[in-house]
Amino acid sequence: MLKDNKILIGKAGEKDICLNPAQMNRHGLIAGASGTGKTVTLKVIAESLSELGVPTVIADVKGDLTGMIVPGDRDGIDGRLKSMGIEEYECRRFPVHFFDVYQKDGHPIRARLQEMGPMLISRMLDLTEAQQGVLNIIFRVARDMQLDIIDLKDLQAMTGYVGEHAKEYTIKYGNVSKQSVGAIQRRLLEIEQEGGELFFGMPSLNIDDWMSVEGGLGVMNMIECEELFSHPLLYSTFLFWMLNELYETLPEVGDLEKPKLVFFFDEAHLLFNNASRQLMEKIEQTVKLIRSKGVGVFFVTQTPADIPGSVLGQLSNRIQHSLRAYTPAEIKAAKLAADSFRANPELDVAELISNMETGKALVSVLDEKGAPTVVELTKILPPKSSMVIADPEAVHRVIEHDSLYGVYERSNDPLSAYEEIDNILAAEEQARLDAEEQKRQEKLAAEDAKRQAKEEERRAREEARAAAKKANEKSEAEKLAQKAKNKLENEMLNIGIRQARKFLKNFLK
Repeated sequence: MLKDNKILIGKAGEKDICLNPAQMNRHGLIAGASGTGKTVTLKVIAESLSELGVPTVIADVKGDLTGMIVPGDRDGIDGRLKSMGIEEYECRRFPVHFFDVYQKDGHPIRARLQEMGPMLISRMLDLTEAQQGVLNIIFRVARDMQLDIIDLKDLQAMTGYVGEHAKEYTIKYGNVSKQSVGAIQRRLLEIEQEGGELFFGMPSLNIDDWMSVEGGLGVMNMIECEELFSHPLLYSTFLFWMLNELYETLPEVGDLEKPKLVFFFDEAHLLFNNASRQLMEKIEQTVKLIRSKGVGVFFVTQTPADIPGSVLGQLSNRIQHSLRAYTPAEIKAAKLAADSFRANPELDVAELISNMETGKALVSVLDEKGAPTVVELTKILPPKSSMVIADPEAVHRVIEHDSLYGVYERSNDPLSAYEEIDNILAAEEQARLDAEEQKRQEKLAAEDAKRQAKEEERRAREEARAAAKKANEKSEAEKLAQKAKNKLENEMLNIGIRQARKFLKNFLK
């Protein structure tokens, strides 16, 4: 309910307790045990923001916020309104765009894996530090190869490819162990079995589609998380990705009279459970800086102790419903929560914090100057829309007739790492076959050259032997000729000597 352009969330006696829209980008906390009225408070704030023309993003974990599309029952809340001195109160419905990761009760929400990056994906997969290091290498290799990682099968294909080439990538990027690659593949398979393949793909969410105003009312972008919530890591990673997308996408606007968008993060403790130091730094930075984008964030959880101190310190608007304080740990948490408020001398906050009725809360918000108001025991207004879960058929009629219907319903699968890896592997296989064929041809050529060399060597030996034989035969012939010549010469000499002897003998007679 609006009063003087402020959000009236309840009354402390006769005093109006209002949220200042100009201070809602300083974020807020709605805390309290189950059944104490957190959902009603969320609805009252979201409805007033809608009336201001401010769109919201709301995680509906229990499925009980669908009643936003149905006017509330004035008779059912009339007694509470009278007790608060409120007469003019119009029950009404509000414009809602329903989204659902599992594509059953809302427009599909998809994201490209490479938009999330290895840090968030490591969180979602619950990887160890060593495994996260390998995942970083996988994304770096994909970037260097100019391959898009859009959906799960892209990441599975890229992980397998890096695993097969682990030796060469270890030399270039760092250690890529087969054990880490195997662990990543197993976790990807688990996420796929949890329905993660529905979340990753295209068309991816366009943040501008959350900035809708219809009939002067800000649209509530309701994320149906009842099924998603059963997978806590996927749920918390998914919501933080959406918050980070807002931070990365929206321009700087500084302080505004009213926020551009307010994000309600239910079961917020899941975001911080077992978060790595690197992720915690990212969360703290996002929460701290997103206010300059005109975005307010309200964390909804059971106790402020669920939120790390570095983040809790940035939540300036606080609405604390009753806390259970039975165990020593719960008592300590309740005392810390009580001590965090700006003291009100008229209230014993430490006593009240665990003894309030359902529908009442301790409230401290920022005033016009940005200072926290003293804590007030506040009776929260009833919502204008129905607290009853809407009929599923009514929800589907809203989905089919809103302005986004058809934008996200059909997925598309562009050329990306999965297809490119097949081509690369085929090319590598062909290159391997070509190399083997070339090696075979080279071996055959070498063997042929060797045979030719042996043949030439054999012919050379035969020619040498023939030449030697011929030379030997020539030498023998020459010897015989010389021998014959010598013999002839000797014969002729002997004949000459005999004739000479005969002549002398006859002469001397």
